[in-house]
Amino acid sequence: MSEILTHAIAALSARFNGNFEGTAKFEITGVGAIMVDENGVRAGDETAQVTMIASAETFQGIIEGDINPTMAFMSGKLKVEGDMGLVMKLGAALR
Repeated sequence: MSEILTHAIAALSARFNGNFEGTAKFEITGVGAIMVDENGVRAGDETAQVTMIASAETFQGIIEGDINPTMAFMSGKLKVEGDMGLVMKLGAALR
């Protein structure tokens, strides 16, 4: 597993800690994917209710709080597919 995925899983685990209702996938372009659901956070590429797609640089900025997820979406740096209600919950947890 890449260092980027390992760091992202640790950061997301601290935020969600198994307290997420639904399934979300963070797809990091050219690196891999991370799943978030009621069981926690893990590397994986499964079907999800919502998928967020971004470069490693954008994703790292979002996790570290340097990039606002809404602004990343509005500027085209973050693509979102699926349940927009769930996206709002994810966005709130990532701020």
